[in-house]
Amino acid sequence: MMRTHGAGELRASHAGAEVTLAGWVHHLRDHKGVVFVDLRDASGTVQIVFHPDDAPEAAEQAHKGIDREYCVRITGTVVARKAGTENPKLPTGEIEVRASGLEVLSESETPPFVIEDDLEAEEPTRLRYRYLDLRRPRMQEILRLRHRVVREIRDFLDARGFIEIETPILFKATPEGARDFLVPSRLQPGNFYALPQSPQILKQLSMVAGFERYYQIARCFRDEDARADRHLEFTQLDLEMSFVDVDDIIAIAEELYAHLWKACLGVEVPTPFPRIPFAEAVDRFGSDHVDLRFGMELTDVHDVFRETKLSIFRKVMESGGVIRAIAVPGAGDIHHSELKRLEHQAMERGAKGLAWVAFKEGGEVDSPLAKHLTEAERGGLATALGAGPGDLALMVADKRSVANTVLGALRTQLARERGLVPKDEWRFCWVVDYPFFEWLEDEQRWEPMHHPFTSPVEGWEQLIESDPGAIKMRAYDIVLNGLELASGSIRIHRPDHQRKIFDVLGIDEQTANDRFGFLLEAFRYGPPPHGGFASGIDRTLMRMLEIDNVREVIAYPKTGSGQDLMSGAPTPVEPHQLRDLGIKVVEP
Repeated sequence: MMRTHGAGELRASHAGAEVTLAGWVHHLRDHKGVVFVDLRDASGTVQIVFHPDDAPEAAEQAHKGIDREYCVRITGTVVARKAGTENPKLPTGEIEVRASGLEVLSESETPPFVIEDDLEAEEPTRLRYRYLDLRRPRMQEILRLRHRVVREIRDFLDARGFIEIETPILFKATPEGARDFLVPSRLQPGNFYALPQSPQILKQLSMVAGFERYYQIARCFRDEDARADRHLEFTQLDLEMSFVDVDDIIAIAEELYAHLWKACLGVEVPTPFPRIPFAEAVDRFGSDHVDLRFGMELTDVHDVFRETKLSIFRKVMESGGVIRAIAVPGAGDIHHSELKRLEHQAMERGAKGLAWVAFKEGGEVDSPLAKHLTEAERGGLATALGAGPGDLALMVADKRSVANTVLGALRTQLARERGLVPKDEWRFCWVVDYPFFEWLEDEQRWEPMHHPFTSPVEGWEQLIESDPGAIKMRAYDIVLNGLELASGSIRIHRPDHQRKIFDVLGIDEQTANDRFGFLLEAFRYGPPPHGGFASGIDRTLMRMLEIDNVREVIAYPKTGSGQDLMSGAPTPVEPHQLRDLGIKVVEP
């Protein structure tokens, strides 16, 4: 080995030891010929002192021959720092290394940004030089936590009889959900593989194969627009079990998450997690991405305005619409320009407008609607929302779906902007009782809310022809602080049931066989009842670290437009490579 210790391992107990260290020059300070170097490696940072009285050649070399981010090897003696010079911010702060030798292993150009946690570099620069960004202690901590989470998952599941099975990366295109990434086949010209959006079908086949308890830390790919919580390629825990029902899956998932938070964060997470039906979640929070850390829940207030003189409110209610509202605590003094901004955002999300009422002392209100509101309406609105003086009411009069979407988004946004979201609070919940189908008005067809292999709840066959929209499915999502972490369901294991679901979706027998024939064939050979879930590793890390952008927890991420700024991918390929594949590129 080129070194005897890691820089961050040294403590007061090592005083007097001769050590050899290797790492990068983090900081360099020259005090009248005495050179102080903060040496950083993967284990941490320690202060090195080059003193001309102790080692003149090494001190001279440190003075003239090294700079930040030089990779060096240093020999020296560990000594206790003088009283009053200790650095309590560093684990190594009680000691320093008096250098006797210095070897430059490699030089460094001036980096495009300082390798510090509190850096000011823009994200494109960080991604362009990701290998330098990853030298920052914070980024190293993130990836080490990621490693620990995956290790804990494997140990947890191994102890409970699960077997890890790797499924193919090159597989069949089954156009459901997001777009596939396609891979052309050279050996089968004109045909394509698809990169898996998830191992869904393959893990079901593993249940048919009799493994009973499967898991995989799976790489998945979706050719969709990236968002703060989505990435073109991502990692998920994929899990499936045989001879189980909903409660069995929920129990092991809760146990796993409680274990991860305890083992990796030292936090006790209470179980069982509350279960919230989908319809209730949307009605209370505006979406199924439930955040239980704060109030501001959506409330129906159309009863308050049954006798209103406001024509816009009357027209909405007469057409079957609703009036819904949220109360924003302490926002009664919000500036009118800020309210205009919120109104524009509401309209961008589909609302026709956004009404507001600021509550003052003595029952008075500030609002463009003030002269149209009766005393009963003012009091009724405040009572319905639980609002008091200094609070702000925001109202949307529209279809219930529009009002929920708009107010749900404003609820989350304003809670963050106004500091209403508690820190270090973990509020897990399940969202259950999802509708099986949702109607696509533009396309005049049904689509599964999850995927077509989900098992419907008991009694579904009586509704399949008369009212498919009333069918619920045996599905469940784990949501933590407004972010979905895991999604799963009990699967259909009977071919006749699967055929009926395909009929509602407009998937004829030929199409079903073309897309899923191998799965349907497998189900002719005694498939067991089975179910499972998939949990996003990236999203789990986001919530553990309270990070809002998924790229921060991925070692080598791509931008929102799918570019790898470090390598330049995607890039054109050589003409002969396209010829071998029988592909011609058409310029857009």
